[in-house]
Amino acid sequence: MLNRGRSVRDQYRDSSKFNARVDLHARYSTNPYGWTRWIFDRVAVATGERVLEVGCGPGWLWRGNLDRLPPSCDVVASDYSPGMAAEAGAALDDARFAMLATDAQALPFGDATFDAVVANHMLYHVPDLDAALSEFSRVLRPQGRLVAATNGRGHFKEVRDILDIHWRYVEQFGLDNGPEKIGRFFDAVAVERYPDAIEAPGAEPVIAYVKSMSSFWDLSDEQAGRLRSEIDDAVERRGTFRISKDAGVITARRR
Repeated sequence: MLNRGRSVRDQYRDSSKFNARVDLHARYSTNPYGWTRWIFDRVAVATGERVLEVGCGPGWLWRGNLDRLPPSCDVVASDYSPGMAAEAGAALDDARFAMLATDAQALPFGDATFDAVVANHMLYHVPDLDAALSEFSRVLRPQGRLVAATNGRGHFKEVRDILDIHWRYVEQFGLDNGPEKIGRFFDAVAVERYPDAIEAPGAEPVIAYVKSMSSFWDLSDEQAGRLRSEIDDAVERRGTFRISKDAGVITARRR
């Protein structure tokens, strides 16, 4: 089980480590249609709707789609980390947004408040997943939609194989087991994967990525050396080191 206190303190006190991971994806992903644009399409915010994002981080989803957001809508961007919520608030200086720090397991909203709830790569951090999903259902209006992003078991397979690391977080909530978990509270559950990979030109950006996840992967000097050697060999042979990405969304409707 993820140590949530350690995760929040180390990983999500602010966006520095989060941004190190975003940088690898932004610079070397093969899909020209970016992740935030793709997931925003699935949220499909309509005029007059109220939307809640739980685990908003520094607000990247909305910062990358302000030009596409209807002029008449309300978005509550929330995060368990006060530091992240503050960064999102500073970046999204827009009357359509409200920011707060709150716990997904005990949302401070009335029943049937929102048309959509977004949970972007955060549900595997929640200690009591059923409590969070129950809260999402409670605050959604009838037939309101949930868009929950996560990874599948194939995510970063090449890196994990070199480091001999088990991707235990997708066992908490991933694309493979998430539909069954969401289906306990929602209907019309569906999975859609985002087609993408990373073509890294060398070892350093990959090592920086892994080191930024120190709460998840404790990278030793020996492991870093092995990863660097394997990537350098691949780059010498093929020009880049290809990393599989297995990310996507699970969508559902409130009963």
